[in-house]
Amino acid sequence: MMLGEESESADYWKACGDEALANGIKGVIMMGAHWDCLGDRIEVATNPSPGKSPVAYVHPSKYVNYKLVPDLDSADRCISMLKDGGFNVGANPKFEWIHDTYLILIRMFPAGCPPTTIVSMNARFDPHFHLRVGSTLRPLRNEGYLFIGTGGAVHNLYRNVWAPMLKYRDNFAQETAPEGWALEFRQSVEDCMTQNRGPALRRAITRLMKHPQYRDAHATDDHFMSACFVAGAAGDWEDEQEEKGRLGAETWELTNMCNSQFTLGSWAGGQRVAAAAA
Repeated sequence: MMLGEESESADYWKACGDEALANGIKGVIMMGAHWDCLGDRIEVATNPSPGKSPVAYVHPSKYVNYKLVPDLDSADRCISMLKDGGFNVGANPKFEWIHDTYLILIRMFPAGCPPTTIVSMNARFDPHFHLRVGSTLRPLRNEGYLFIGTGGAVHNLYRNVWAPMLKYRDNFAQETAPEGWALEFRQSVEDCMTQNRGPALRRAITRLMKHPQYRDAHATDDHFMSACFVAGAAGDWEDEQEEKGRLGAETWELTNMCNSQFTLGSWAGGQRVAAAAA
């Protein structure tokens, strides 16, 4: 829905992509919100010619002809690094890309997809586990890789207001203001992202799963894990020298679903950005 429409967030993604290209981006490392593995396993996508899963309420013309560029060499590096870090990890040569990753790339890099590596979640949805995945891959930031996590600041499909979408295909209608629980959790996400750096960022993000409104904001945990992944990638001691996270754009849809776009880190001085599209 939002990913297929023009919005403030879409404009911000384009600006982030332009900045990445201007700074000689080497590749993208992504974790989305719709691919997870059972047990204690995680996987890295290694399909050399992946297809795209269809997107509800988004016309195929907006994504079907966009050529995906999987980065198989970087995928192998990620697998090796994660194995060395003690993870039960393997390649998935049959994975088809999902809208939570390729629609972001289309918005950020409309002229062509950069070499991209996708890392799965683990279905136990342990925030510290996913933080450690990001921390393990963190050294790639210094080589020119952009880290992206796609999920949602507030993402509970059961608490959304669907009538305008079903009747008029208008996901941005917002006939009423978001409910209090959604506003409260959304504010807590912003506070954690923008008021913390280094290890404090990691503690703040993982602690959000104990927030009184967390289960209202996230009926399932899948759309929150990528924030933990990015906090791991951008929450080391040396990141305390970086500027605090910035809220670059925000888009509400279906009344209670909040899509907040944060950037952590900067391109200044050669330090690479880790971008969390929450």
